[in-house]
Amino acid sequence: MINPIPPGLIFILGALLLPLFKGRFKQAYLFLLALLGFIDLCLLKMGTHWVIRFLNYDLILLKVDRLSLAMGIIFIVIGLFAILYSLHVKEDGQHVAALIYMGSSLGVVFSGDYFSLFFFWEIMAVASTFLIWYRKEKLSLDAGFRYLFMHILGGCALLTGIILHVVSTRSIAVQPLASSLASSFILIGFGLNAAFLFIHTWLPDAYPEGTVTGSVFLSVFTTKTGVYALARCFSGNEFIAYMGGAMAIFGVVYALLQNDVRRLISYHIISQVGYMVAGIGVGTVLSVNGGIAHLINNLLYKTLLFMCMGSVIQMTGKRKLTELGGLAGKMPLTCATCVIASLSISGAPGFNGFVSKGMLISSMAEAHQPLLEWMLRLASVGTFLSFTKLCAFTFFSKNDRIEAKEAPFNMTLAMIIIASLSILVGIYPKILFSILPHAPADYHAYTLSHIIGVFQLFLSAGLVFVLAKGVFAPHSWIILDFDYFYRMVFQWMGGFIKGPLNDLRLRIQARSLRAVNDLTHLSRNPFAFLERTHGRKEIPYDEDLYRKPMGLGVLLAILLLFLYGLIYLIKLP
Repeated sequence: MINPIPPGLIFILGALLLPLFKGRFKQAYLFLLALLGFIDLCLLKMGTHWVIRFLNYDLILLKVDRLSLAMGIIFIVIGLFAILYSLHVKEDGQHVAALIYMGSSLGVVFSGDYFSLFFFWEIMAVASTFLIWYRKEKLSLDAGFRYLFMHILGGCALLTGIILHVVSTRSIAVQPLASSLASSFILIGFGLNAAFLFIHTWLPDAYPEGTVTGSVFLSVFTTKTGVYALARCFSGNEFIAYMGGAMAIFGVVYALLQNDVRRLISYHIISQVGYMVAGIGVGTVLSVNGGIAHLINNLLYKTLLFMCMGSVIQMTGKRKLTELGGLAGKMPLTCATCVIASLSISGAPGFNGFVSKGMLISSMAEAHQPLLEWMLRLASVGTFLSFTKLCAFTFFSKNDRIEAKEAPFNMTLAMIIIASLSILVGIYPKILFSILPHAPADYHAYTLSHIIGVFQLFLSAGLVFVLAKGVFAPHSWIILDFDYFYRMVFQWMGGFIKGPLNDLRLRIQARSLRAVNDLTHLSRNPFAFLERTHGRKEIPYDEDLYRKPMGLGVLLAILLLFLYGLIYLIKLP
């Protein structure tokens, strides 16, 4: 009988051995590692395993239930194709960072206690930062530091919440949380990874600056572990539900304004995560199932979009819509898979997004949340417009100057397989329903009203795009986000620290130094101190002068001992 181990450990330990392999052997090892992780996942049994006693607490490294298993399956499947997409990369460091990032994300998913979760949470933040830095350009280095800084803040909030929770409950088990100060800090930590509004700016800032393959991995794990953690601990939270609706609309509005292709789809991560967060916040069986179903589908088509745009960037060296166009004939497979991904994320019938978006919108109606329902519908219109814009100006607009060809075989193969899975799940959604947290999923995707409603939405949005194509045309504007205000605050703080606060520090330091010097001279020679301080004159060296304080010190010590002895004798009975 083979006893499975936590799947994350396979990737973390496997990453440490990667530098031992070169060339074809390294590629084979990477692929074999992903297959080994999938086999290990298939051997997992429901329940709690790998329990380690530490400081009177049980650390649970492998908690398997339907929610963690669903997350583990999609993480490893998408991770497998992300590894296939990146096989041509020769730098060991990129592969090591990606494997540790993937392994730590799986560690978060299968952790049954907050200590283990936090440990893997922080490894995930550090490992993912290197996928940004490995691009080795100033923009990526700066973005990586900002990304790491934000995740350190999120980690501090999470750790604070965990400590408060453990102190108040004496439990470290990962479970639903009641409203409290501890849960508020934990929510901030989870919310930062899930790209809640106002603390989301790290995502569109950093993801476009990663390496071509690194951005594919980045699009998979960080935000989705945040969604998983929210589903585990905060399901049914009204604040989270409306935060999700706001994220869905905000993301599409900002995506429509972008010129950089990876920044456009990065803002759509915020929007799509908003759908998931809204479902989890509503908290019904259908809405939570819909949120996790949308997470799974999103990992298919969103990863595919990053792969497609990564291939375009690698083969053309361009990433702005104003510089692209005319690639449909030069990169036909990339174009076809990008169109499939765009239809999937837009929720077209026959594609996987149609199923999960329908579940979420139906769950809002079922839970009597009309405002959330219309927020998600409005976001769907913006999604269709965004990806009509992306495909039109990347592949179908005229550009005779651009030269390109299809990406390497491993990159193209990964895109084709994920595109096929997006269609397969859309046509046969029972594959998706079978792994959702609450089974069976009592939902019928292909109702006549749903199909007609989606086609009406597409026709209306398409008409808007055609009539106002100039409005949606790419531009070179600088679009400001909330990080503009962060930077204003930090610039003011920097000026305050360098100016008035530094002057105060220098004054205190000078006075303290003067006091220390005076005390030093006083201890050396109390008699000479008064003469020294009077006019601040230097006193010539005198051997007898330096003997006097010693005698004085001995005399004072004798007197103090005499007084102590008198007091002691008086108190005696």
